Amino acid sequence: MTSQSASAATERGADPFLVVEDLTVRFPTEDGLVTAVSGLSYSVGMGQTLGIVGESGSGKSVSSMAILGLHDAKTARITGSIRVEGTEIIGLAEPRLRKLRGNSVAMIFQDALAALHPFYKVGAQLAEAYRVHHPSASKRDARRKAIEMLDRVGIPQPDARVDDFPHQFSGGMRQRAMIAMGLINDPSLIIADEPTTALDVTVQAQILDLLQDLQREFNSAVIIITHDLGVIAEMADDVLVMYAGRAVEYGQCKELLTHPEMPYTWGLLSSVPDVTADTDARLIPIPGNPPSLLSPPTGCAFHPRCVHSDKVPGDLCATTLPELTPGVRGVGHLKRCHLANADDIYQAEVLPEIAPELVEES
Repeated sequence: MTSQSASAATERGADPFLVVEDLTVRFPTEDGLVTAVSGLSYSVGMGQTLGIVGESGSGKSVSSMAILGLHDAKTARITGSIRVEGTEIIGLAEPRLRKLRGNSVAMIFQDALAALHPFYKVGAQLAEAYRVHHPSASKRDARRKAIEMLDRVGIPQPDARVDDFPHQFSGGMRQRAMIAMGLINDPSLIIADEPTTALDVTVQAQILDLLQDLQREFNSAVIIITHDLGVIAEMADDVLVMYAGRAVEYGQCKELLTHPEMPYTWGLLSSVPDVTADTDARLIPIPGNPPSLLSPPTGCAFHPRCVHSDKVPGDLCATTLPELTPGVRGVGHLKRCHLANADDIYQAEVLPEIAPELVEES
């Protein structure tokens, strides 16, 4: 895979805080070697938001956990390069990784109830996260900082709720507490892994607004991992679409969502419910199931599920892995697909099926 996606943000004038190049993550198992991420490259600059989208098992969380060095070095086989503000993460000693985690880079985990320790008060866990990187701070200073962060993320009566246990918080409040913990040391990069999962739509909107407000306040770089393209449209500057551990499409958010050139991205867009459609309208799912990463398909991993592979001559989709190459609209939009006229096919065949009202208006 080329490093074009890693340099796209830089080409638009942003200095990347995070640069991932040719990242591959493998896990040996009793059944064989699982290649969870393969040849992944991207970059994120300060103040920018990168959305990583794909089905479960596509490698989104695995790649982001590698940035924090959270994989067991005894089992995970990681190659490539991950540079955080110029510091190479792969192979970095554990003491230096601990200094980086929560300080330069923080992660907001998907399941706040599982991420927060049930035996310790929320305030104590926030204070501990603060004192790890500020050893000279007193317990009183750390508690004051915890209350300040709970107030900043919208927890009511933070001076009282600081002494509550995680089970005494609602789902939305626990997620806010996780955000407070992630931001307590003013990190430069925030990785939000499905931050709105299992929350109702009103709380989801509040969490997304909060992340955007805090990003503007701290000018942080943000990676948001999700399967929800609505979240991507709301939050992201750039979008990286992953399938079977690889990047299959990359580009600026508006460009990618309005002119996607990879059939897998078309499938994700087709699967989004249309609130304006008739009540008896059916979703258009992607046929088949994601492939096994123990033995992925040859050629393009998506070809067994792709309804457009017959438009490619010969058995190219089944035999040859396509490179990540520029789309028809410029070098900033990259696609991994053998279709030569993907944009024309999308406009003529896919768009009328998933959004006929847009076709009628145009």
